[in-house]
Amino acid sequence: MSVYKLAGQIINDSIEQAQQAGYGEQELARALMTEVLNVYKRERTMTDIAHELNFLAENIDEDTDYAFMRP
Repeated sequence: MSVYKLAGQIINDSIEQAQQAGYGEQELARALMTEVLNVYKRERTMTDIAHELNFLAENIDEDTDYAFMRP
């Protein structure tokens, strides 16, 4: 299993647990992002984390073609 599939499985399991506890997906997502940032802070600089988040935000549209992509 790839790490991405593992993360997806963990998210799906967490969504079920959150719903059972009375929380919505968006609340869980915000809490998980906070925890991910806490993990990043253990070994990465704030500048590095900011660059990672900016890259993700700039490339959030999965349907957009980028110049560096092959057809």
